[in-house]
Amino acid sequence: MIPLSWYLIVSAGLFCIGLFGVLARKNAIGIFMGVELMLNAAMINLLAFWRYHNPGQMSGPVFVVIIFATAAAEIAVGLAVIISAYRRNNTVVADEINELKG
Repeated sequence: MIPLSWYLIVSAGLFCIGLFGVLARKNAIGIFMGVELMLNAAMINLLAFWRYHNPGQMSGPVFVVIIFATAAAEIAVGLAVIISAYRRNNTVVADEINELKG
């Protein structure tokens, strides 16, 4: 059986990679990919703690399904905003997109 600490180390590494992607990228698509990595790290944490502490309850998988739904909604709205900004400014560099009014 794999110890809980291994899952937490993998999750922390994934979260750090996502945080670096959010802070270092200028491309809006890259920023969204970093946010998705951070959400995946949170899901790994939730499932690991659920498996090791309360496997009889279904609270862990329920929270993961909620995070999946939130991530899907975030991608749908975020991609729509990025496409709209690209059509208006002809760029997806986050520093150059300073207005979102239509």
